[in-house]
Amino acid sequence: MKRFIIFIFAFALIFESFSQEQKITNSDIRQSVSSSFSAIYQEIMQHPGRITVDSTALNDRQKSIELFAGLSLSYMPMREETVKRLYDSVRYYLPTDKKKFAILIVTDGQEISELIPNIHRRQTKKDKSRIIAQKVKTPLITNVSSPVQHFEQGLTNNHIALWQSHGWYYEQKLSRWEWQRARIFQTVEDLYTQSYVVPFLVPMLENAGANVLLPRERDYNTHEIIIDNNGSSRGAEYTEQNAREQWQNTSSPGFANPKKFYVDGENPFRMGTARQIKTITKGNESAITWTPDIPEKGVYGVYVSYQTLPNSTDEALYRVYHAGGQTDFSVNQQMGGGTWIFLGSFLFDQGKNHRIVLTNKTRKAGRIVTADAVKIGGGTGNIARMPHPEGFEEENTKSSDRLADKQKLRPAVSFEPEISGYPRYTEGSRYWLQWAGAPDSIYNRSESKNDYTDDYQSRGFWVNYLAGGSSVLPREQGLHIPVDLAFAFHSDAGTTLNDSIIGTLGIYMTHHNDEHFENGRSRWASRDLTDLIMDEIVSDIRREFEPNWTRRHMWNRSYSEARVPNVPTMLLELLSHQNLADMRYGLDPTFRFTVSRAIYKGMLK
Repeated sequence: MKRFIIFIFAFALIFESFSQEQKITNSDIRQSVSSSFSAIYQEIMQHPGRITVDSTALNDRQKSIELFAGLSLSYMPMREETVKRLYDSVRYYLPTDKKKFAILIVTDGQEISELIPNIHRRQTKKDKSRIIAQKVKTPLITNVSSPVQHFEQGLTNNHIALWQSHGWYYEQKLSRWEWQRARIFQTVEDLYTQSYVVPFLVPMLENAGANVLLPRERDYNTHEIIIDNNGSSRGAEYTEQNAREQWQNTSSPGFANPKKFYVDGENPFRMGTARQIKTITKGNESAITWTPDIPEKGVYGVYVSYQTLPNSTDEALYRVYHAGGQTDFSVNQQMGGGTWIFLGSFLFDQGKNHRIVLTNKTRKAGRIVTADAVKIGGGTGNIARMPHPEGFEEENTKSSDRLADKQKLRPAVSFEPEISGYPRYTEGSRYWLQWAGAPDSIYNRSESKNDYTDDYQSRGFWVNYLAGGSSVLPREQGLHIPVDLAFAFHSDAGTTLNDSIIGTLGIYMTHHNDEHFENGRSRWASRDLTDLIMDEIVSDIRREFEPNWTRRHMWNRSYSEARVPNVPTMLLELLSHQNLADMRYGLDPTFRFTVSRAIYKGMLK
């Protein structure tokens, strides 16, 4: 009996010890795994940070354990080797009897291997719903004079919408035009990001075969010549040549420029007429010639406009005669009608030495070629603004904030509409989009009570307007351009008290519309895009400029520019324009070139 009692006592001690071990293990596993995850995070991101495991779900019956980590885990890039390390670290801390349990690590609602971009998946199954390229046989514009028109590994037939952050805008509560961001370090964000986008990034993408669309003026030339059948700039000439087929008016309104400036509700692409003609394959061609009177020798951007009709041709031939010779473009008029379409920048001599010609000769007869105004040069702003007489919003709302009704202030005195007085390329997208014929529902979301919010909101809605009617947004009205991706280029705010770098932040948004775009593609493609671009930027900067450049987080947050576009979209905060350590590099043209090339490489991937 005594021996039995001793046995029972010993068994109780062993059981208590085992239970205590299990209790300690179960209560400490989150802390141990959190510490391990944090160490992996710090190694990969190369800066301090903490990841917590918020909860666990243990199922002894199914022999599984699920760990739900905080959002910080989703902020870092995921690769197959990283995923393996994270899973191995969890298994290491499991009790012996649970080491063979199935493990699932979840962050931001996703199992962590789902955060690996398709291009980096070797063993992991690729997600076909994240493949973003649209199947397009004929892009918007093809430079038929280019020695190479198709790039097997390039961006041929891709359409990219991108923009260079903010711009000069009208602040109603101050009754004046001003920059959206502060002047600092010899620049302002409204202009600074243009020094990447316009001279470097856009040409790189176009040279790889992409069609690039911007919601802001891209031509720095302050001269602007309008040539149109409804009236042209001084000295410019519009002429028609009729052969077998005759030019005639289209049934819907076209462009005209009858005013010096435009106010609310006025759309120049609804003030005139446009012309149309049937295409031919042989015989004498009919043509329209736009002849500018160039005020001074220089480089000018050339824009054309036309209408998209049910039987429009996909190969309207434009010939641009410039100081360097002749460049021919084939324009797919089945998309992009009713706005300015940029062909390129060309050197023009002073006077009437150059012209743009459109003919009705194509490879398929019986289709329709349309013609409207041609715009040469960037010009100065012609959208006039004033405080709304019924009241304007007292405070601006950030892009990341939820829009809500705000107190309205009424102007104390009467105001007359005033234009900016600045070159058009400095102005925000809200004003360009009005000049470019977009519906006011795109750029005037506040009904003219807040230009600040209208400006950043307009960019995302403009992307959807471009894509409406295409395979991207088949049920929406728009310009039928199958946009593959969108990209918002910003610089951030913030300073440090020492000489440390703030660095690069990426923002995307998936938690909208059941995490899908309207055409059924996964919104997680936006994370892939963000990850790839950030990877290229940070690795190139660390290799060529600063080994300690900070790779900040990838945020899945509801910023308007990341949420609204119905295509994979990234909002980039490259660096802090307020921080000296960042701007030491940011003012270097070679740095800007390198960053732009990195973005191009990320988009290409």
